[in-house]
Amino acid sequence: MNKIRAAITAVGGYVPDYILTNKELETMVETTDEWITTRTGIKERRILKGNNQGVSVMGIAAVKDMLAKSGTDPKEIDLLIFATITPDMTFPASSNVVATAIGAVNAFSYDMGAACSGFLYALATGASFIQSGMYKKVVVIGGDKMSSILDYTDRTTCIIFGDGAGCVLLEPTTEDEGVMDYILRSDGSGETYLHMKAGGSRLPASHETVDKRQHFVYQEGSAVFKFAVTNMADVAAQVAERNGLTADSITWLVPHQANKRIIDATASRVGITEDKVMMNIERYGNTTAGTLPLLLWDYEKQLKRGDNLILAAFGGGFTWGAMYVKWAYDGTRVRH
Repeated sequence: MNKIRAAITAVGGYVPDYILTNKELETMVETTDEWITTRTGIKERRILKGNNQGVSVMGIAAVKDMLAKSGTDPKEIDLLIFATITPDMTFPASSNVVATAIGAVNAFSYDMGAACSGFLYALATGASFIQSGMYKKVVVIGGDKMSSILDYTDRTTCIIFGDGAGCVLLEPTTEDEGVMDYILRSDGSGETYLHMKAGGSRLPASHETVDKRQHFVYQEGSAVFKFAVTNMADVAAQVAERNGLTADSITWLVPHQANKRIIDATASRVGITEDKVMMNIERYGNTTAGTLPLLLWDYEKQLKRGDNLILAAFGGGFTWGAMYVKWAYDGTRVRH
């Protein structure tokens, strides 16, 4: 009997309409378009506006996009995993909200929090459920409303992040394709350099925490950059090497969109040229768990069955990892 693997058989995505440009940020904090662009590669990012608009709004839109394109009946979905660090509420899980809104009445669902590596962690988890033979259709979402936890007077963080969500559908295959291999890592010492101080059980919300502006992303950029450049590049290279992939046989590098210099370093470590690197950082910024599925959404039309993809991410925690995916369909045509 051939081994069961989890193949990505459909992709969906959503970004809000509002575009926050570098020029607009110049009016909010002491920065310039030139400074942001040269150091990060970001020109603009999307922001989810409006009252009572949580990350589930974007997750619902992304999944509905995927369902419509693929003709999938939501009642056939067995499991839905939502990778996010900006859930609508502490509970219930935003995945529960999404599953009900899309009509996935037969699915169980839960959230997963691993910051920028969240989608990669969730994709590995979803693939394991498929490979076990227990489930036939698993939806994995990555998305964050980072604007909800940003201090727009802090120029070190507010220039980097944006809002957005993407998703994939996983289905079983016995062909030589799908999720082939992955390496996932974490290191809790990273808490010092990238975290949100208040709002959890250690430091619950209070007048004091609000007054001290402790409910926003805190980052020591230079330390995070050094960790990310080394670790994200290393695991990407390790996954490629242990699967016999060379620069020529890798079709695409799918890297987390945190900083163009980190992306360039990872591409260099793997030995591939910029024309084989998926990038949309200039338009969306860092959407945290949303970056990898949004890349697949943006580049879907260019993908062909059999393409070798290396996905790589690094996030707060620290969390990081890389995955080898062999693509399972051509363009936007969904294979059933």
